[in-house]
Amino acid sequence: MKTRLLPLVFATFAASWLPRTASAGPVLFTAAGANAAAITPTRDAFRAAVGGGSVAGPNGSFGGVRREINWDGVPDIFATPNDLPADFFNVNSPRGVIFLPNDPGDTFQVSATAASGVGVEFSNVDPSYDDIFQTFSAERLFNTRRDTTMDVVFRVPGTSTPASVNAFGVIFTDVDVNARLRFFDVNDLLLGEFFAPAFNEGLSFLGVTFNAGERVGRVRIISGNTTMNAGNLDGGGVDIVAMDDFIYAEPVAAVPEPATLLLFGTGVAGLIAKARRRNRHQLQ
Repeated sequence: MKTRLLPLVFATFAASWLPRTASAGPVLFTAAGANAAAITPTRDAFRAAVGGGSVAGPNGSFGGVRREINWDGVPDIFATPNDLPADFFNVNSPRGVIFLPNDPGDTFQVSATAASGVGVEFSNVDPSYDDIFQTFSAERLFNTRRDTTMDVVFRVPGTSTPASVNAFGVIFTDVDVNARLRFFDVNDLLLGEFFAPAFNEGLSFLGVTFNAGERVGRVRIISGNTTMNAGNLDGGGVDIVAMDDFIYAEPVAAVPEPATLLLFGTGVAGLIAKARRRNRHQLQ
């Protein structure tokens, strides 16, 4: 009787790990407007869809509470003109994200505060940026410096364990033509690409949730078509975009890769075959 149950047990286990066909597509939350009030209702709807209450969990694990990064707690030593460490929000303030540059020479920066005397909204990089950028949550912004593309990968907060999420959103500022998110699953297969709505010198929000079992292992952020640098002026087809709040589901440990599951299944199948041979020998 025990031998007969083994194939059923294995089949049940294997079926529970088989890739599921998506029964629903990604759900988009988009809004744009002249100020924070114009996008706040959509931001709040995205928060509610992600879950976690009215206050997001900052560090460590909080049982599924969503995460938010508003940059405002970053100390001056890690703000412009200094670079922000790529793992700041997994080491210094563990929220389970690591930033990866698309260009190996790229760096990440957070804008200064008025109190620092350096200039707000990256006006120290070029004075014109103070006029085109605004904040959603005062008073720091975030951006890349040598490329307009970056990746976000996930870890179980405060550890090196790879993780995944089922929702991610970004608030952009001064989107003219080109700000978007590309989502990849834990096997690095593209789940979709989605565009933020444009609003010159305003704020734009793009958030995406996946509710059919998809797990996001990497998000590529494309913010504008020209980098921030002295003399790089926005307008006339040149789109310089900065970022404010990141909002995402709590990163949880990634499930085993299909190859790992195949090896496990092969081992279980071998044990079943061995048990059958032993039983046949005993019955002879």
